[in-house]
Formats: sequence, C-alpha cells, structure tokens
Amino acid sequence: LATAARKDPVEYRLSLLVKQPRYAGVLKLVTREANYATPPRGHHYGVALMEGYNTYMAMLADVSMEGGKLKLHALHVAVDCGQVVNPDTVIAQVEGGALFGLAAALWGQIDIRGGRVQQGNFHQYRLLRINETPQVKVYLVPGTEEPGGIGEPSTALVAPAIANAVFRATGTRYRSLPFARHGLA
Repeated sequence: LATAARKDPVEYRLSLLVKQPRYAGVLKLVTREANYATPPRGHHYGVALMEGYNTYMAMLADVSMEGGKLKLHALHVAVDCGQVVNPDTVIAQVEGGALFGLAAALWGQIDIRGGRVQQGNFHQYRLLRINETPQVKVYLVPGTEEPGGIGEPSTALVAPAIANAVFRATGTRYRSLPFARHGLA
C-alpha cells in the first residue's frame, strides 16, 4: 500500500498509527536505532510490525543482494512487552525466535510425495548455520503495562521484514516462502 501511495513505508505506517502509541513507539525506536534514514551503501531496509500476546514489535531487516542472492546483515527488533521482569530473558527469546523464523523463511520447505514427508531428519532440512547468522539487535521499551508474551512474536516478523527489504533491493515482490524456492538463498 505504501508503494501504491508513493510513500516511504515507515512514514506510511506511522500516518496510520496516530491513535496506536505502542505500535508507533516500537516502529520509531527500531528505525531510529537502525539508522533507517541512511542505510549503508548497497544495503536495503525492510520493516514489519505486529502485536501478539499483548507484545508490540517492529523489525527492520538489513539486506543486500550479492550475485542475485540475499545477504542478511542484521535484524533490528524493538520490543514493547509491557513490564519486563528479566531483560536478558526477553532478549534471548527475541533473538532465538528471530533466528528460528529466519531459517524457516530462507529454507523451511517440507516436500510431500505419495503422502509421505521427504525430509526425514536435519540432514534433509536446511537450518541456519553459525556463519550465516546475522546480528540480532534487540531494543526494549521500558514499560509499566501488564507483561505480554515473548516466546513467539519475533518469529512472525522475519519473513515480511526480509520480503520488504528484498522488494526495495530488487523491485520484485516475493509472495511465497521459502526464499530458496526463488533462488534467493
């Protein structure tokens, strides 16, 4: 919609969030911390925003394209999960959820032939390797709201944030996953 309106994706979202301060707050925080206005040369930023389990998150994916392949440099995540009891636990959950979502977005395909799943174990199901793991930077919003859930929300943001970054890099919208299916990973 932002593209059709010829608006910057972040500005467009913020214009719709005037009465939604927690959504707007995480979006402003992640774009400020990731320096959205001036990405490094050759890098493209994609954003995604959500609420789940009374937790508000915004993610910014920092990508570049190298030889037609996606290179992910960093995932920046702003989190407003209300009152935080243990910040290290929240950060660890967000990092783990984001990396789980990344592996699924890049390679998470299950093939079924003759009614049988073809991937019998991890040697046939591609996972993220340590040398492929981007930085995951987490920014917590201090809050006094009732605590929200933190286990899964970051997983759901990865694919749309990357898809939006790839669109900015290539001008092509990919509307199915995994990205490897399109030769990007």
